[in-house]
Amino acid sequence: MHTSEKVSGGTVLRRALRRQRARVVAGTALLCAHQATEALVPVAIGVIIDRAVATGDVRALLLSLAGLAVLFTVLAFAYRTGARLGYAALEQEAHLLRVEIARSALDPRGNRSGMRDGELLSVAASDAELSALVVRVAGLCAAAFTAIAVAAVALLVVDVPLGLGVLVGVPLVVVALQRMAPLLSRRSAAQQEALAATTSLAVDLVTGLRVLRGIGAQDHAARRYAAASRHALDVTLRAATTKGLHLGLTTTVNGLFLAAVAGVAGWLALQGRLTIGELVAVVGLAQFIAEPVQTLGWSVQLFAMARASAGRVARVLGAEPLTRPGSAGPPAPAPARLALDTIGHAGLDGLCLRVDAGEVVGVLAYDPGDAEALVALLSGRVPREDYRGTLYVDGTPAEDLHVDAVRGILLVEPHDVALFEGTLRANLAAGTDADEAVLRAAVRAAAAEDVLAAHPHGIDRLLTERGANLSGGQRQRVGLARALVADPPVLVLHNPTTAVDAVTEAHLAEGLAAARAAPARGTVLITNSPALLRTTHRVAVIDRGRVVAEGPHERLLAGDARYREEVLR
Repeated sequence: MHTSEKVSGGTVLRRALRRQRARVVAGTALLCAHQATEALVPVAIGVIIDRAVATGDVRALLLSLAGLAVLFTVLAFAYRTGARLGYAALEQEAHLLRVEIARSALDPRGNRSGMRDGELLSVAASDAELSALVVRVAGLCAAAFTAIAVAAVALLVVDVPLGLGVLVGVPLVVVALQRMAPLLSRRSAAQQEALAATTSLAVDLVTGLRVLRGIGAQDHAARRYAAASRHALDVTLRAATTKGLHLGLTTTVNGLFLAAVAGVAGWLALQGRLTIGELVAVVGLAQFIAEPVQTLGWSVQLFAMARASAGRVARVLGAEPLTRPGSAGPPAPAPARLALDTIGHAGLDGLCLRVDAGEVVGVLAYDPGDAEALVALLSGRVPREDYRGTLYVDGTPAEDLHVDAVRGILLVEPHDVALFEGTLRANLAAGTDADEAVLRAAVRAAAAEDVLAAHPHGIDRLLTERGANLSGGQRQRVGLARALVADPPVLVLHNPTTAVDAVTEAHLAEGLAAARAAPARGTVLITNSPALLRTTHRVAVIDRGRVVAEGPHERLLAGDARYREEVLR
């Protein structure tokens, strides 16, 4: 689905039906056949009573029983195959929606859905499944209407007023039940939003659990989660109450309708207008009609949930890209691998910075917010309309380049390292075919050899989700090693040593300088670490959003009191 198109919940539902139309059509046809044959069962029994049992005709009885066996065989086969096709369509559509949601969430351009990670997880896990229910609803509704139509025709054959009563009464019941659909949709949407918000909060709390314990805020976080969970429970109970009321009304109206049809049939039998077989058929049909009417009521609930969830899915799939890169391919390497020309964004105000090939440039920002703004800009997370000036990559404006071209040249390793569940080798290689010698060289340059030595499986040790079985310093160094394995033309590191001790930091600084010494490579170290700044060719000092001093680390250290205070504190 193209994000340039306007996407609504209705769009998601209609597309699901189109995409699964082969399974839906085949499954619906078989379910309709099942309901038609099931509706004919009481009719067949009534015919057997009048034509075989009442007359004592053995041959007619045997033929009738054989016909009844065929009827049940068709009935069973049609339901089994039709239901299988319906569930296959449901699961296939849910899978496709989950893939699309993941693709949108992982789009390198970002998106403007406004959802946090936990909410996106809830949409992918729950709303995708519920949205796909529309393909199930289509088959159930068609089968239910088929059953009612066959039953009504059979009743018309037996007695015209009875048939007309069913034909008029059933639509009235369905319309009455449909009046609750908007309320069901609203309650279902509120339920899904509350559950998503609670899931998102849980993800945030689990991710930051160590930090919360470190500052003693775990009790406050627990109370906050308890309040969110209580709200989700209240909303869920309201939705369940509405669904229960709808189901109760469906059952009550259905029972009254059944009693009315059976009562009229009994009165007609007493008047001699119906035979015993016809009475049995009418009572059987009246009882049978209860099932499709109840199915229609249940389908209203399912459709309400599907429509509510489809709106949330549409919010993700229809979100505009956060940034809109150009289409140009990678440019030829330029003397200035990276250049910022009078950049204005957040706290940055007229920032100018240049990184030449073969150069390691340190950046010291007196205000951490300026460093964060610079990292966000270089990471491609800032829309073009949200910053002034021009960012050049190999002499070409970044907005003119395709996102893959920019990513192929410029790699930003953030302060918060993201590791994935799997082996250390897989995390270091990150999908490339780098051999073990390259991986070990990167680990050595990042001073992360202790991560290998601390486990008997070494480079093949398993990491848990987000690398939770590593310390903060180990995660930082593994992230740095991964960036060195990628060996990008321009590497930007943001505070890569905040969680390591001074000795390890010194080894890391030396290894990093050696690993990035290639003449075509450019490196930016955004840090206040004296060990790292000492390895740079020059340092750019940012104050109030612009470069106020620039030069070798030792010269700045000797001649700039504020620089010395910031670095050596």
